Amino acid sequence: MKMTEIIIVSLITFFLIAGAFFTVVAAVGIIRLPDTYTRLHAASKSSTFGVGLTLIGVFIYFGYYHAEFDTQLLLAVLFIFISAPVGAHFIARSAFHSDVEPYKLTILNELKRAETGSEVDTEETARLKIERSKDKELDD
Repeated sequence: MKMTEIIIVSLITFFLIAGAFFTVVAAVGIIRLPDTYTRLHAASKSSTFGVGLTLIGVFIYFGYYHAEFDTQLLLAVLFIFISAPVGAHFIARSAFHSDVEPYKLTILNELKRAETGSEVDTEETARLKIERSKDKELDD
């Protein structure tokens, strides 16, 4: 085996294994996370990255071993990187406007505050603000 072939095989292996890892992380996140919003985060971030890395590994494989420059794979990567986060954002906004409650330990809801214009703090949010201001004072 030539040195360049070893490097190419290592690169392909890296992309495929990293893509599989991030895809598994996304699947575990979808199963284990507590609410719609965090599950959407796992689905849009990790799975997009995992599928993108896998397709890049396949692109390198076909480019090196079959001497094919497949623009469809690159377009698929681009399409997935654009459409998956946008779709997750739309689903999260729809869930928010359908009054799907976030997980009970969610402290700050920026979207609700921005849309209602209210600056009313919950007890937990007020406590956290006080703690953060104390931490900031100690840092200064």
